[in-house]
Amino acid sequence: MTSTDETSQSYSYAQAGVDIAAGNALVKAIGPLARMTARPGADAELGGFGAFFDLKAAGYKDPLLVAGNDGVGTKVKLAIDHDRHDAIGIDLVAMCVNDLIVQGAEPLFFLDYFATGKLDTGVAERVVAGIAEGCRMAGCALIGGETAEMPGMYAPGDYDLAGFCVGAVERGEQLTGDRVAEGDVLIGLASSGVHSNGYSLVRRLAADKGWKLDRPALFDNERLLIDHLIEPTRIYVKSLLPFIRSGRIHALAHITGGGLLENVPRVLPRGLHARIDADTWEQPRLMAFLQAQGQIEPEEMARTFNCGVGMILAVAADEAASLIADLTAAGETAFTVGEIVAGEKGCTVFGSAEAWSARAAWEAVHIG
Repeated sequence: MTSTDETSQSYSYAQAGVDIAAGNALVKAIGPLARMTARPGADAELGGFGAFFDLKAAGYKDPLLVAGNDGVGTKVKLAIDHDRHDAIGIDLVAMCVNDLIVQGAEPLFFLDYFATGKLDTGVAERVVAGIAEGCRMAGCALIGGETAEMPGMYAPGDYDLAGFCVGAVERGEQLTGDRVAEGDVLIGLASSGVHSNGYSLVRRLAADKGWKLDRPALFDNERLLIDHLIEPTRIYVKSLLPFIRSGRIHALAHITGGGLLENVPRVLPRGLHARIDADTWEQPRLMAFLQAQGQIEPEEMARTFNCGVGMILAVAADEAASLIADLTAAGETAFTVGEIVAGEKGCTVFGSAEAWSARAAWEAVHIG
C-alpha cells in the first residue's frame, strides 16, 4: 500500500465544499456596510460571538422589548433567476421592522442569516448591501448575522434569507389593539408593489402564461416587468413612529400573507369587525395585471395580495383627515379605506361591480 492510496488521503474543509477564506473575505467586505447603520446604543461592529445593545444610550427609561423574525419567501427565487440581488435585502428588513412598528416598537437592531450551497461573495455582498440599506431606512443597526455555506443543501446559485429584529417601546405606549373602538376609521398606506407575499402564485402565473420578465410590462412600456415584480417592500417605520408616540394611532396592521382579510383582524379586540371598501382606492396596475392574467376572483385577491395597501391604521374618526394630511406630508400615500363596526371579530372586504374587475357586487369575509 502506497502513500497515494485513498486511505491515506488528507482531507480539508475546502474539499468538502466549504471555503473558509471566502467567508472571511465576505465578513471583511460587509464590515463598512454594517458600520453605516450604527445608531445610539450600537456601534454595529462585526466579528464577535455576539453584539451588545445599550438601551439607556438609545434613550429608553422603562422599555418593553419586541422581537420578530421573517424571510422573503419565493421572491428570493425571482431575485436569483434574474440577477436582482441588490434590493432583496431591503425586503428582508422590511418584513421584520414593519411587524415591529405595528406594535408601537422602534426597531433597534437587526441580524441576518444567509444560507447557500456554494458561497459567491459577490452575490452575498450585494444582498448584504441591501440589508444594510434597509436597516438605514428603518433606523436600526445591523449588528451581526450568519453566513452558512452548506454543500448539497441548495441548487447551484440558490440561497435563502432569514432576518431577526429587536425593537423597544416604552411601557404603556405599546399598541395592542385595546384602544380600537366602534366608529374608528381605517386608513390605508399605499404599498410599493406585491411586497413579499403571494410570490408562489406570481411565479406560477409567470411560468404558465409564459411572461417575458425582461421585457416592458404590458401595463407600463417604460419599465421591465421584472422590475415591477422585484420592487422592494416599503418600510413604514420612520413615517409612522412619530404618530404612534403621539398616541394618534389606535392600531396598525401590516398587510402580509393572508392579505387584507386575515391581517386586519389580528389587531382587533373581540366584538369589533373591520369593513374595507375596495371602491375607496384605485387598484394598482400591477395588481390588475395579476388579477387579469390569473382570472383571480376579487375574494381571492383580498386574501392573497396586499392589493395596493401595505399598512392599515385604525384611528379615531375626528383624527382621520388631519392624520391623512400629516402622513402625506411625511411621504406616504394615505387614504380612507373603511371603518370599525360592532360585530364578530373579523374583516369584510367588499366592492361594487366596478371594483377589481368584478362581474357583480361582491364581498369576502374572514372571521377570527
